[in-house]
Amino acid sequence: MNDNEKYVVNIHCNQCGEHFILKGRMRKGKLETGFKRCLCDNTGDFEIHKEPYLP
Repeated sequence: MNDNEKYVVNIHCNQCGEHFILKGRMRKGKLETGFKRCLCDNTGDFEIHKEPYLP
């Protein structure tokens, strides 16, 4: 796996049901999107799915 590979990241909040689609990268083994919290102030109860980004 390339350490700078791009992904499309789907984030679903398990508290309010809000859904986000972001672009992210793998860096040092962690997925980084810049996402910090949901609109309902949830900071940790999410379903996160990633797919390789194909431009």
